[in-house]
Amino acid sequence: MKKIALSILAMMQLCSILASGSVEGVEDEKPIELITYNIRLNTPSDGENAWPNRRADVSLLFRFHRADVFCVQEALPEQMDDLAGAFPDFSYEGVGRDDGKRAGEFSAVFYRADRFKRLDGGTFWLSETPGECSFGWDAVCRRVCSWVKLEDRLTGKAFLVMNTHFDHRGELARIESAKLILQKLGILSKGECPVVLCGDFNLPPDSEPVGLIKSRLHDAFELSKLPAYGSLATYHGFSYDQEPKERIDYVFVSDGVEVKRYGALTDSRDRRFFSDHLPVLVTLSF
Repeated sequence: MKKIALSILAMMQLCSILASGSVEGVEDEKPIELITYNIRLNTPSDGENAWPNRRADVSLLFRFHRADVFCVQEALPEQMDDLAGAFPDFSYEGVGRDDGKRAGEFSAVFYRADRFKRLDGGTFWLSETPGECSFGWDAVCRRVCSWVKLEDRLTGKAFLVMNTHFDHRGELARIESAKLILQKLGILSKGECPVVLCGDFNLPPDSEPVGLIKSRLHDAFELSKLPAYGSLATYHGFSYDQEPKERIDYVFVSDGVEVKRYGALTDSRDRRFFSDHLPVLVTLSF
């Protein structure tokens, strides 16, 4: 009888340990689902692909794929309002690139407010004067990088997320933007926390600026534990019947970040994509 009682007690203790995830030598991982998505600005000239016809699907995509963090590019103020309204349980970091407030496109980082605590955040311009609202080098548009340092309440670990959108024409601007971001991420992370850099870089993988970034960070596409899922390219220009031609949207990570999976998602409705880019999803653990 005594042996039976001891066995029951031991089993109860084991169940308690397994439930708490505190078995010695076994890490209780809490992966983070992150999506980066150029959602295409709101312009009536897109006709049936204009934002009012796809905003609900963009929000549903983030929800369906259970994003903990999502980064958007080309989001105009009204699009930011739509997303903020659709995700009242999220907070975001970002400003309009044309005045540092609400004018122009955002490159914003949305994150689950119940899971993540904001430690710090801000925006800098991709220019010679990053602290001022400005054009950089030979860029056609003002360009920004918004960033936020978060603490995961589930693990207590801090990490840095940076989101950007490189110029589509300025060759020098793209090279110098890559250099500036590398400089900034070193300062912001202080070498103490993992870094995730994502966005629309308007560049192929073999370009000089991407090479510069990869001298410090890893391409999640290449680092994924599972083979990359979906399309190899990310830009299709709303063309449903043709394969996307260019991989210009990226997630880069620092040492110490495990990329469990990577996918360029091809979600659509009635043979229409929800943007002219594909969203990129990664599952990360630190």
